[in-house]
Amino acid sequence: DWDDIPPSSALEEISEEEAVQIIADPILPPQSSTLRDYVDHSETLAKLVHLGVDLSQVEKRQKAGQLLLTLDFEKDIKKTLLFLKDVGVEDNQLGPFITKNPYILGEDLEALETRVAYLKSKKFSKAEIAQMVSRAPYLLLFSVERLDNRLGFFKNELGLSVKKTKDLVIRLPRLLTGKLEPVKENLQVCQIELGFQRDEIQQIVFKTPKILTASTKRLKQIFDYLHNIMGIPHHILTRFPQVFNSKLLRIQERHLFLKFLGRAQYDPAQPSYISLDQLVSLPDEVFCAEIAKASMQDFEKFLKTL
Repeated sequence: DWDDIPPSSALEEISEEEAVQIIADPILPPQSSTLRDYVDHSETLAKLVHLGVDLSQVEKRQKAGQLLLTLDFEKDIKKTLLFLKDVGVEDNQLGPFITKNPYILGEDLEALETRVAYLKSKKFSKAEIAQMVSRAPYLLLFSVERLDNRLGFFKNELGLSVKKTKDLVIRLPRLLTGKLEPVKENLQVCQIELGFQRDEIQQIVFKTPKILTASTKRLKQIFDYLHNIMGIPHHILTRFPQVFNSKLLRIQERHLFLKFLGRAQYDPAQPSYISLDQLVSLPDEVFCAEIAKASMQDFEKFLKTL
């Protein structure tokens, strides 16, 4: 098991004996033959395995296997690993990082440095860049033009300030790497089909960036239930957009239980007001005790009647 191998720095020389020992443990399930068969003969692969790269995952990525077999650890790979460490990827994250994005090993180092320099020029701090690169491993495969277009798109499309645009992509860096079509579609759905105003959409996205990449079908279903069945107006949905990240079933079950108890009151002007946040984010026990003022048994019994 991996845990038996003392954690060493990825860039430390390892002795022949250690390398043999590492290879002797079956690191991957025997049925994945391809790259695994090369490990005994390839020092590069052996070192990557020692680093924590999961070759059985790498193999599933198009052309990634061939790429690794053409690279030399000392000549090609070491400098990229040093670069990633310098950007702020932790030692123990290098293996998982390369597993997710083996292609970075084939990228030109100067191009990678230019992309990081671009992010710095946009006033992203070192820690922010480290966080973005770690959470969106493909980020550095994209050209400066593409990164620039993306930042521009979110800034203009949402009418955000530079600072808020930065904040948005720091929190959800895959907005810079993923496809734009679903994002455009979700923005349109929010505006045209769900009827939110531009400034409301701005607030919603800023509070809950994941809405930009959520399933449109789910957004519509949850909106329909909250707005048309529970009667919740747009301005309150704008205040609690995290409700769109919850499961429709959970909203339905809890709303129906509150309705059954005569406690379904979502108007902030009323004394027995229940916020959407309380409705969806509390664990069942707390929801029953504090919001429904009922026992878990009552709730469970009620759910059986649905």
